Amino acid sequence: MFGASVVGLGQPIGLVVLSVGLATVRCVGTERSAPGVQNPLAVLWGKSAGRAGGRSNLLLQHLLDTAAVAELMWDHYLAPSVRRMLDGVAGDGGGRLLFAWLCGVHDFGKATPAFQHMDAAGAARVLGAGLSWDRHMVTRYRWRHDRAGGALIQRYLTDAGWSEESIGWVWPLIAGHHGLFPTLGGAREPKRAQQQLSGKGPGWDMARRALLDVFTRALGFDDVAEVDPSGFPSRAAQLQLSGFVVMADWIASDQDHFEGVDEFERVSLQGARERAEKAWGLLGLRGGWGELDEPEVDLFRRRFGDDPRPSQAMVVDVVNRMESPGLVVVEAPMGEGKTKAALVAAEILGARWGMDGVFVGMPTQATCDPMFTNVRAWVESISPSLASQVALLHGKRRFNKQWQGLLEDPAPDDRYTRVAEDEFGLDDPFGMSQGACCPEAAAERRAPAEWFLGAKRGLLSPFVVGTIDQLLFAATRTKHVMLRMAGLAGKVVILDEVHAADVYMSQFLAEGLRWLGQARIPVVLLSATLPPAQRRELVAAYLAGAGDNEDLNVPAEIVPEPTGYPNVTAVWRSEASAGHIVESCQSWRRDLRVEVEVLPEPVSAKAETGDDLSVGDAQVLSLLRERLAVGGCALVIRNTVRRAQDTFDALRAEFGDEVRLLHGRLSAAHRADRTEECLQALGPPEPNGPGRPARRILVATQLAEQSFDVDADLLITDLVPMDLLLQRIGRTHRHSGVRRPGPVVEPRVIVTGFLPRDGAPPEFPGAAEAIYGRYLLMRTAAQVCAAEGGCWSIPGQVPQLVADVYGSDRYSVPEDWAEAERQARADWEARQRARAESAEPFLLTRAGEHTRRTLEGLHRGGVSGSLSEEHHRAVVRDGDRSVEVVLVRRDDRGYRALSGRSLGTHGEASRDVLDDLLGGTVRLPAKLTQAAEADLGPLDGWRDHPWLRYSRALPLDASDAARLGDHVLRYDSLLGLVEEPR
Repeated sequence: MFGASVVGLGQPIGLVVLSVGLATVRCVGTERSAPGVQNPLAVLWGKSAGRAGGRSNLLLQHLLDTAAVAELMWDHYLAPSVRRMLDGVAGDGGGRLLFAWLCGVHDFGKATPAFQHMDAAGAARVLGAGLSWDRHMVTRYRWRHDRAGGALIQRYLTDAGWSEESIGWVWPLIAGHHGLFPTLGGAREPKRAQQQLSGKGPGWDMARRALLDVFTRALGFDDVAEVDPSGFPSRAAQLQLSGFVVMADWIASDQDHFEGVDEFERVSLQGARERAEKAWGLLGLRGGWGELDEPEVDLFRRRFGDDPRPSQAMVVDVVNRMESPGLVVVEAPMGEGKTKAALVAAEILGARWGMDGVFVGMPTQATCDPMFTNVRAWVESISPSLASQVALLHGKRRFNKQWQGLLEDPAPDDRYTRVAEDEFGLDDPFGMSQGACCPEAAAERRAPAEWFLGAKRGLLSPFVVGTIDQLLFAATRTKHVMLRMAGLAGKVVILDEVHAADVYMSQFLAEGLRWLGQARIPVVLLSATLPPAQRRELVAAYLAGAGDNEDLNVPAEIVPEPTGYPNVTAVWRSEASAGHIVESCQSWRRDLRVEVEVLPEPVSAKAETGDDLSVGDAQVLSLLRERLAVGGCALVIRNTVRRAQDTFDALRAEFGDEVRLLHGRLSAAHRADRTEECLQALGPPEPNGPGRPARRILVATQLAEQSFDVDADLLITDLVPMDLLLQRIGRTHRHSGVRRPGPVVEPRVIVTGFLPRDGAPPEFPGAAEAIYGRYLLMRTAAQVCAAEGGCWSIPGQVPQLVADVYGSDRYSVPEDWAEAERQARADWEARQRARAESAEPFLLTRAGEHTRRTLEGLHRGGVSGSLSEEHHRAVVRDGDRSVEVVLVRRDDRGYRALSGRSLGTHGEASRDVLDDLLGGTVRLPAKLTQAAEADLGPLDGWRDHPWLRYSRALPLDASDAARLGDHVLRYDSLLGLVEEPR
């Protein structure tokens, strides 16, 4: 049997003295007996010449390269909390050495005929050294090297004396390092291959033993037995550790930084460390803030220049009193300053529990942009050098001017643009904007390292602002989910507007909270209008994960309900018990008395397919003509794009350029520009700013519903469920110090989009019922009608109003609605159950398996392939799948971007027109998805482009119209994408 004694860690492994226990080792194949086996470590290859810069990389060298990268990750990237966890698992503070070993051993399964035969040149050297295989069998059957490694390592670790428990959690890390965790049976060699894929005879077995032994000793262990961990990491920690293994492997597999070493005499750990150091510096990789100092008493003032408001001080006090990392739920009014409180809380939690950064999840792409600005300023106040480490992750970030301004002059290479086909902004879906990878770029970058912005890597950035989808997708049984969970390791997670998660999304949110709770990752949830049942579900999910329980029931006596508003609920687990703090306080400002007015709108028979808007728009026009006669700013929120477009048309005919339109079917460029304009015109007053317009009307859809910091003098809104209605009310009279004309000096909400009836429940448009459900609309309408002519005290009444709609035992609709309400409730509950059940096949953990201890079989029955952005959205948001298209104009000379800039004859896009071209990206209505997938694809000039080849073009004619299936679409620079009547 092969053994090894290491002469010195800095010396080439080729100088290691190999002792052969047998004078002659024979590899027995099915066809012939091989002559004596030469040193197998000198021929087993890990990277072919084509993937290692022109010469093959020996397998042992690749394992050492990966281990050397892992050492740097430990020293410069992993959060203190992660290092402490690994130190505890390894025992005696040996986490760094164990981490390097786990990362390096990932490709152990390449020491098999199943892999070694795959490159002709490499195979010839292996065969020449005396290791043979049955050519017919290795080509007929397949055994992936990741699964092979996981299955084979168990035998060698058992022989080394490892405990069964340690082997149980370690082998899936090897078997799953290409993104999927198999079952033990699924990892084993196919029986029909008759052990030909692993290699028959003692030669292959001895070669693997030598590989494992030499690699282990080179790192500094006495032998493989010494590596056996003394602790058992949680399943969540295993998943995160698996992601770090993938990260180390991907870095060490970059042929531009790790050229092949094919001479055994040159193989060494010292060489691996030198290569890794150079690559790390060139890539510009780094972690977050490291070990934070104990927070100072005046931390809030130091960060934001003001003393905290009572609710903000309450949050700071609560997180300082928590006994372990846990979940913090902050419920406070719109404009209360929850974001600042959450950021300071994150800094305190990070200092107390060894966190190294933050992830801030927002409900939409539009709400991410202003949050990115806020988070970057906060991080810069902690340390100016950290501001460059904040990543913006969403699919339209290319159109965020601040993000673009932070990026270096785009000069990428194909290594990164080739992988730019991921979703949700986890890469750069609009590609090629990160700057060249060179020492100068790494030193001067004002955005995170380019490597972090590659496919599936975005959450690995030290500080991240993105959509909540980033977290939701980390709770799905999809390929490379471990990278997403590794990206959350060692971060404080902040999720804003969590009430926006419907029953389907809430399944993924609860699943994510389970894993975060088990990983002891602090989470801060923010909401202005959180239904009590939803709060209980979120708390229960986190505590179930932290306690490794299946049960999601948390009795009220364990975590009581808050009794005031604003309030904070904090929960954690210490040892076997759950702890909690529940506090309430007064808001920093007095309640607004918001007058409630109903503007009845007849619901025509056309409501089932698209609403007859003429009557309603005429009413809105008449009302605005009266209320804005002497000026003022109004916000009109419609529930559908079509309603918003028609209302905008009606108002613009009278008010002209004083009207703006904002919705989700504008092109990316138009939407970004209008959002910025609206925020500047109606946002917080600035001392030296241009001031508010004398009169302005913004017509919008749900985009203006949350995390949209505009202040309207008057709100007109379609009816929506109470929590969302209160969010919309939060956009009116939001800021102090704003001068408002007489007719709109008092806050008022005018609710329309439904028709109250005497002695019968209201009528609702079909589109509204389809979106929100008749039950919640009916209960909200009852409260709106009861309040008409009176006032709601905002925010004081917010908890009561929300609880009255969502708590069936707390409020009754009028008696003559009762039967209709009971039927609507039954339908709603059935739909809620069906939607919750429809999420189960995609959840990261199958029902009943949350208490499993290892990652074996985690992906069984999951989504294993690469998903498009449209499929990602469908997985976590339960909407009808919709697709984005790039609008181009076509004429006799070829193609032009929507902006008018010329493209090539076949649509070829040079770098200088790329922004203009992608500015024409627009999302189609979901009903056109099937037609778009069948009829649309890239232009001929895009087919060789590294990522435009994945885009769908929608060519417009001279009138900016196009036919798609049975539908005619037109793009209007003011209205956006319009579906013409058939």
